[in-house]
Amino acid sequence: MDTLDKTDLQIMRIMQNNSKLTTKELAAQVNLSTTPVFERLKRLESEGYIKKYVAILDAEKLNCGFVVFCSVKLRRLNHDIAREFTHIIQNIPEVTECYNISGEYDYLLKIHAPDMKYYQEFILNVLGTIDSLGSLTSTFVMAEIKQSYGISI
Repeated sequence: MDTLDKTDLQIMRIMQNNSKLTTKELAAQVNLSTTPVFERLKRLESEGYIKKYVAILDAEKLNCGFVVFCSVKLRRLNHDIAREFTHIIQNIPEVTECYNISGEYDYLLKIHAPDMKYYQEFILNVLGTIDSLGSLTSTFVMAEIKQSYGISI
């Protein structure tokens, strides 16, 4: 972060809020011309500060609004088992986020499904087939209070 100045931080703050801005629109907001803003964006991308640009979809409208946080404990844990588990999880589309956590459980999964019946079948036919899975606990989201994709910088 030593190479970032206040303009870089301002650019990233603005882009977190609206990544569809043109370089010209972004330049106007940071009081620079388009060329230096374009160059800064490319540098922020190449240095990995900006990882990618995405569209945030409405899960309810797409019939995937049933959200579950699933805490997973593996039977045993070592490097090879963890690598295999994370590889499997990365290929399951219903799992939208996965975190390796400390405490009673090893992983926390965020799962989007159409409804409870679908989730039940998902547990039995998808997660339940993972050999290294020891136990899991499901926490069902009743209401989304805050969802922020940006980070405070």
